[in-house]
Amino acid sequence: MTDNENRTTGPSRRDGQSGGQLSLLHGFGAANLPKADPERAATLPIARVVLDAQLPHLDRYFDYAVPADMDVDAQPGVRVKVRFAGREHAGFLAERVAHSSTTATLLPLGKVVSPLRVLTPDVLALATSVAARSVGTVSDVLRSAIPPRMARVEAEFLPAAGSAKEHVPASPSGVAPASGSSGSSGSSGAFGRYANGVTFLQHLTAGEAPRAVLTSLGGFGPRAWTEELTDAVAATVASGRGALVVVPDQRDLARTEASFVARLGAGTVARLTGEDGATPRYRNFLRLLQGSARVAVGTRSAAYAPVKDLGLVCLWDDGDDQHVEQRAPYQHVRDVLLLRAEQEGAGMLLSSFARSTEAQRLVDTGWARAIQADRAEVRRATPRVVHAADAFQMERDPHAAQARIPHAAWAAAQAGLTRGPVLLQVARTGFSPALACDHCRHPARCSACSGPLAQGSRNAPLSCRWCGRPDNHWACAECGGTRVRATVAGATRTAEELGRAFPGIPVISSAGDHIIDTVRDSPAVVVATPGAEPVAAGGYAAVILLDGNALLSRESLRAGEDALRRWFSAAALARPSSDGGTVVITGDDDVALGHLVRWDPAGAASRELAERRELGLPPAVRYAVLTGTREALTHFLEDLELEGAARVVGPAPIPPDIRREAVLAARSSGALRGAGKSAPSTEVLAGQGSHRVLLFFPYRAAAGITRQLRARRAALSAKRTGDPVHVRLDALDVL
Repeated sequence: MTDNENRTTGPSRRDGQSGGQLSLLHGFGAANLPKADPERAATLPIARVVLDAQLPHLDRYFDYAVPADMDVDAQPGVRVKVRFAGREHAGFLAERVAHSSTTATLLPLGKVVSPLRVLTPDVLALATSVAARSVGTVSDVLRSAIPPRMARVEAEFLPAAGSAKEHVPASPSGVAPASGSSGSSGSSGAFGRYANGVTFLQHLTAGEAPRAVLTSLGGFGPRAWTEELTDAVAATVASGRGALVVVPDQRDLARTEASFVARLGAGTVARLTGEDGATPRYRNFLRLLQGSARVAVGTRSAAYAPVKDLGLVCLWDDGDDQHVEQRAPYQHVRDVLLLRAEQEGAGMLLSSFARSTEAQRLVDTGWARAIQADRAEVRRATPRVVHAADAFQMERDPHAAQARIPHAAWAAAQAGLTRGPVLLQVARTGFSPALACDHCRHPARCSACSGPLAQGSRNAPLSCRWCGRPDNHWACAECGGTRVRATVAGATRTAEELGRAFPGIPVISSAGDHIIDTVRDSPAVVVATPGAEPVAAGGYAAVILLDGNALLSRESLRAGEDALRRWFSAAALARPSSDGGTVVITGDDDVALGHLVRWDPAGAASRELAERRELGLPPAVRYAVLTGTREALTHFLEDLELEGAARVVGPAPIPPDIRREAVLAARSSGALRGAGKSAPSTEVLAGQGSHRVLLFFPYRAAAGITRQLRARRAALSAKRTGDPVHVRLDALDVL
């Protein structure tokens, strides 16, 4: 629709990026109903609306006239329906103003869907900042931030007819949601073992906003990482403020929520996750909006939870790729929480067993302080780590480097089983997840879609990991061979082999769709893939980390960093060395494995970040990936002023193997199923003839470059000419 058409048939529009930050002049109580003001309709007759639209050129405010009979309900933050370009669109009322930005006749608001003000000024400002940083649209961010409306749930929070008093529903557990309700208020004492730990809690209790990166030692027991987060949240609540905690998956969410409820009481805690369904999620969202719950805990979308008087935001394991939103603009929760902490003056805690390079950058720049144990405490609290292929072990076992389970690993497992459970971490799930021709070692591919073939069990037929089609008559495309060999042994095959090696000992597999949360302290062999390791209440007697080379050899800029994160997460589940806890690691990279042997995650992150700075790679710099046809990319870059501000790489064709691996990763994570128009960049990468351009630019130039990229997308979207260009900022890996 052209500008002239908009002036005659639609509301006026205002670019949400012009004029700096949005002017949100009208504060409001989140769930309080508005009171009638006879003069308001005359003094603030214009409503500015954010449309629920995905087109970049519609990412702006649209002005509508407020009818007199809607004046009471049409308050900032409510859901509305409006007419735009001849159709009805949903949106949010952002603000009421006295004057429109145009002299054209305005359309009236169509409908106020609900009088509940679900979009707070803080969340709107945050969504605007996230969209600007990620070169996305505000409506895309709000789609993640605000749960879908459930009318029945809203009825619980609206005042009864004829009564001005709000109805406060009981919490799901039946505990009255009073902000002061709490369980055991005592601290776990876990922060006492870290330098700066106690000081951090003292600042929170005093109502201040400290920012820290915690390298945790608490894998299990009464001083586990969940108790550490609970200590920080409890200190914030004690100061009269609210807290927000985001974790990567449902298993971590269950453990964290249980710890919070035990210490603070069920009425204080609200759980936010899409896995619970629309109704429980919306009810807990409104509890936070209303202020009856002071602590929000959840997965990605919980980063936008409307916590009142926010004093602390926490993120557990920021290196986990599940913290990346799977829909545009693909923002990382860490970036969302960093923006939120800055905007709302809240404290921040990044906690994990390892340390990401992004977290290390925050420490190096002085934005956050490091909280970590000294060497004496590390030696006391961590297990003994053995490198199965170092010089000492190679003298004792010359074949250790070739064996999948070296002698040192077998000996540690046998000794550990006399004292308790033993954990073996393997790289892949399944029986034989990767196959190759037995003659020429060429990877076995599906004849229908070229996807990788795998074998689900010892006698199962070959099947494609992409399309699932069985291939009973496979022949190698290179040499014509018909026999295959496994290049990687999966969790199922490893469990089968260990069952024969340790007769009479139960073998537990935790991988794929069958993930175990906890195991007993009795002797057992536990085989798990990274991220699926069960927790033993008393810790594992031994942890064996297999397939080290498989994790390190992955074609990824973050292969070493991710491998260390997975190793530290599993090793932290082992008992301390004083209790006989042992970790055995396999692999050839002495540098990466050395950081685990010394238990030095901070040193590993510092070394990795220094190398990235020297090479000009993220996170030492920011970067953008532009994907499309060569012609579209050339046209997109024409009007950008990038001289001296950015390093441009490309356009260049995307290698077919990268496209295949991107699609495999997306399909295995479920990212492509039902994604529709919001499918991730991996779907674009899969297109034939796709090209890409990489833009690397320093942080000081980031605001200007992202502003240009966003404006260019909007301009081309309005013209609707040429092929589209997909823009993604700060992806986890440089594809």
